[in-house]
Amino acid sequence: MNLIDIGVNFHASQLKGMAAELLARAADAGVTHILATGTSLSSSGLALEFARRHPHVWATAGVHPHVAKDYTAQAGEALAALWLEERVVAVGECGLDYNRMFSPAARQRSAFEAQIQASLRTAKPLFLHCRDAFEDFHAMLREAAQAGAHGVVHCFTDGAAQAEAYLALGFDIGITGWVTDLARGTLLRDALRVIPLDRLHLETDAPYLRPRNAGKTRSYNEPALLPFVAQAVAELKGLEVATLAAQASANSRRLFRLPD
Repeated sequence: MNLIDIGVNFHASQLKGMAAELLARAADAGVTHILATGTSLSSSGLALEFARRHPHVWATAGVHPHVAKDYTAQAGEALAALWLEERVVAVGECGLDYNRMFSPAARQRSAFEAQIQASLRTAKPLFLHCRDAFEDFHAMLREAAQAGAHGVVHCFTDGAAQAEAYLALGFDIGITGWVTDLARGTLLRDALRVIPLDRLHLETDAPYLRPRNAGKTRSYNEPALLPFVAQAVAELKGLEVATLAAQASANSRRLFRLPD
């Protein structure tokens, strides 16, 4: 089984200094490609450096809505240089998050719009984040899609109606271990009914959202646990896990232009 993990926060404190063992366990688990997520200018730079050192890792570069207040003209120029790098395969993590409001809504929208424009200039997909901001987020995505933007709504946790709205605009959906949470993941589990197999991606969002079906060997999530996400999604879709994994990986290779 060959799997692609489209979202790992290697810069997070829980995973620092563990690259060799994380990548070795991932390979043993059948994870062949990994995207290191950039959530700020500094972490995007670290993600690119990490990808340069490890041939099976690629990077995203962007500014998460939590730190949108730090998106200055100077930061935009520095990110523009990262977006030109071959091993940077997506713009983001970017979007809107009105849950804890670490950055004002207006600054979030401004930073998001700048990154949408970067995606259009570079023709690289958007790596998207939305929490408690559906109306504004969808409105901005609708305009982006009309201009030709594409990408994936990463770590999707909402219901079928929101999934269908994103799919109708041409955006794909990323599924994490949230789907294994029988208490909190009810909406997502229901949404899988309407997400076509050819529009679905798998991710751990490590070190967060550890799959509940993975047991308790470690307290943090990691790429080696992606098969547990694949297993849960396959069961909900009524498919063999190998079939689900093959299609999800094909989707990720297509979207991010990854090699076989």
